[in-house]
Amino acid sequence: MRALRFHSYGDPADVLRLDETDKPEPGDGQIRIAVEACGLTPADWAICGGLHDGVLPRGIGLEVSGTVDALGAGVTGVEVGDPVLGPSVYAGASGGAADFALMATWFPRPAGLGAVQAAALPMAVETAYRGIDALGDVSGRRVLVSGAGTTIGLAAAQIALRLGARVIASSGDTFAGLLREAGAEVVAYGEGLGPRVTALAGGPVDLVFDAAPAGIMAELLTTVTDPTHIVTATDFAAIRDFGVRSTGMNMRYDVLGEYAELAARGRLVMPIAGTYPLDRWREPLAVSRSGKARGKHVLVPAPH
Repeated sequence: MRALRFHSYGDPADVLRLDETDKPEPGDGQIRIAVEACGLTPADWAICGGLHDGVLPRGIGLEVSGTVDALGAGVTGVEVGDPVLGPSVYAGASGGAADFALMATWFPRPAGLGAVQAAALPMAVETAYRGIDALGDVSGRRVLVSGAGTTIGLAAAQIALRLGARVIASSGDTFAGLLREAGAEVVAYGEGLGPRVTALAGGPVDLVFDAAPAGIMAELLTTVTDPTHIVTATDFAAIRDFGVRSTGMNMRYDVLGEYAELAARGRLVMPIAGTYPLDRWREPLAVSRSGKARGKHVLVPAPH
């Protein structure tokens, strides 16, 4: 099979290559899928640089959708040929960016949800839900979602609205219309964000979830009465320097099935910016690193 892998750590443009390798064998409690779609995330590029280091070669691709190809020992409740989605097992010699991938956590892919759309959900939904959950009860509270123009922020705004929050979302033009249709109040990101938010809210907001690139925490701190009212998924220095909170490490893939069902009914939207065959992986890499992703970029292996 083909797998996008790296044999040394470094810049992904330099170290990634499309290899021919053996299919991975599912271990206890795992399944193997024929990959129909693999979502790409900034974490993939960070893994190439040494995040979660391990035995080389390593694969990338953290979120996948496809059909079950083989079952490991002890697996029940799923059959070969079933369509599924979820996070891939990426710590081995190949990940989700391959013709076949392993999964240890998976959910049925609902009818009406295509493979590409399904592969766009796992990382954004998990991180966003974990961040909103870390804020506590958001029902009836004014919540600022900073970075709602990112896929994580966009998911977070929709999740917070579903949980009853009054959402202010900072975003550029790309997702502004979508956010307003979902029920959020939208403000432009960038310099002066703090005053724009407090003017719209009529004072400090109750809570903030930050999914924006690091560097705007000074603005966000002006929107709350206490730094602990902010949870960030991106600005790790601010956790240390200002006392804002992290999303924590209690992964929330348990909600993925529910939100996949919502996506199948059009009640959770994750825009797809582009799809690419495996051998064109350099294109989404360049777009992702440009800061202008404008939605999810998904690798689509050829049919098996």
